[in-house]
Amino acid sequence: MAAATSVMRVQQLLLTEFDAIVGRQGLTFARYEALVLLAFSRRGRLRMSTIGQRLMVHPTSATNIVQRLAAQGFVERVPDPDDGRSTLAVLTDAGREAMERATDDLVAAEFSLASLTPSERAQLFTLMRKIRVAAGDFGHADGD
Repeated sequence: MAAATSVMRVQQLLLTEFDAIVGRQGLTFARYEALVLLAFSRRGRLRMSTIGQRLMVHPTSATNIVQRLAAQGFVERVPDPDDGRSTLAVLTDAGREAMERATDDLVAAEFSLASLTPSERAQLFTLMRKIRVAAGDFGHADGD
């Protein structure tokens, strides 16, 4: 139990720090993650349902995230031309710029892991990866 509660506490600490860092760009970490998803999509656009699935949040939460990003001018909501019932979130230039600045800030802060050596970070990743692989987070055991 001690290991599990430590993981959860570190998650809370990291999220708090990440929110503060990306907050400099007017974002929360959840909104930053949505911008990253859009930036790495093939055409800078995703269906709302896909955003929810990839962020692992309830559809209502995904809608809220995208609405807030749209209000900031970071995404546009447009009808999906392939499915009239769906809406696409489309990354704007302003959204890409905010995401890139927030990423630069996170990198500069070493993703709040500066207290670990590079070797310790690698160990941590290896251990956490084992749990993720067991949960089916990757297509194959090697992460492909």
